[in-house]
Amino acid sequence: MTQFENKYDLEERTTKFSGELIVFCKMCPKDAITIPLVNQLIRSGTSIGANYREANGASSKRDFQNKIFICKKESKETLYWLELIGKSIDDERRKEKARELWQEAKEFILIFGKIASSTKN
Repeated sequence: MTQFENKYDLEERTTKFSGELIVFCKMCPKDAITIPLVNQLIRSGTSIGANYREANGASSKRDFQNKIFICKKESKETLYWLELIGKSIDDERRKEKARELWQEAKEFILIFGKIASSTKN
């Protein structure tokens, strides 16, 4: 199992992911290429947990489904930015960390996709 140990508490898991993502982004080199990528990654990656918490406080089933769909979309976008950052950095430790984060975001896509499909009318 990876560092994302608690597989079942999604609020905790998405918060841990956001924290790990912030630490990773702080470690990334700051240059004209990586700065915009990191900014986008922080936005999409931390949005996953925020939208999941909003889903848990949803006012209706439709609102819940919409927020879960946003979680899935933000997870997909996070994959994209992690791939680009992985290609823009040379350090193997950072590349490995990007791969770990990518795998967790990939799992979020599957989880939120399953939740979305199970809550359809």
